[in-house]
Amino acid sequence: MKKNIAIIMGGYSSEYHISIKSGNVVHKYLNKETYNAYRIVITKEKWFYLDEDDQEHSVDKSDFSITIDTEKIHFDCVFNAIHGTPGEDGLMQAYFELLGIPQTSCNHYEAALTFNKRDLLSTLKPYGVPCATSYYLNKGQSVDEDAIVKQVGLPCFVKANRAGSSYGVSKVHKKEDLANAIDDAFKEDTQIIIESFLDGTEVSVGVITYQNKVTVLPATEIISENDFFDFEAKYMGKSQEITPARISEKQKSKVRHLAEFIYKTLGLKGYTRSEFIFIGDVPHLLEVNTTPGLTEESLLPQQAKIAGISLEALFDSAIVEALR
Repeated sequence: MKKNIAIIMGGYSSEYHISIKSGNVVHKYLNKETYNAYRIVITKEKWFYLDEDDQEHSVDKSDFSITIDTEKIHFDCVFNAIHGTPGEDGLMQAYFELLGIPQTSCNHYEAALTFNKRDLLSTLKPYGVPCATSYYLNKGQSVDEDAIVKQVGLPCFVKANRAGSSYGVSKVHKKEDLANAIDDAFKEDTQIIIESFLDGTEVSVGVITYQNKVTVLPATEIISENDFFDFEAKYMGKSQEITPARISEKQKSKVRHLAEFIYKTLGLKGYTRSEFIFIGDVPHLLEVNTTPGLTEESLLPQQAKIAGISLEALFDSAIVEALR
């Protein structure tokens, strides 16, 4: 008997349209002989099922069900394709945990932890995970530019603490540009993190649970045409993404082991994609994404393809592991 799968997409953040694209790709490639797939769009105003004719049907939030032609449909599993809040920060995960509905991403606490860059790095540093030097700032606090420069140096990165797709991220070369960068980051979040610039090769490493085994995918090397891997570089072709990365065997081994260590240490499940920059042969962690992009062009599907995993197999595995 076919399983009913809700593919949740959209969300409340600036990543809404990217999430819609990811969700539609999952819907396209999910095996129709095995699953009844339903596109569920989550917005602040409403939650609704989008049928094949793009007609909207409301979702009953009391039990996460939909009604079509008087038939009430419940879901066996939720495929999470929401980037940013509320799909990547633990809110949707907690909701489904309360309802007892399996879902494909990590659990609510781990989602909240990894979405918060400051908390993630603070949690991993005692384990010896290398990271950039950082400075924390909350909205409403006074800004001491001299203290920031003394702590992290120049150039540095100003980042919204809880955002993705490089929204609210700026590379700052001069002290007098800090104020504008901080204002820009505060448009995305009330917390920011300012980090020292790491000058080295940037790689992205997918780690997934596939066929009941933690699997590290081939690393992707990131070469941005812009000053860093910003939104334009990620989504508008202003970068080269080379999979597998052109790094030494020693570097490959180190980053694979570190990515797997982080995945297992944090108790993650489902898909993740971690970003690193090499200083010499040492990979330094930037962040961990627990609902990475899932379009044909996205990094994780690129890496899965090199590993011999098709999109259909990749998406099927997420549901199989969630149901397991």
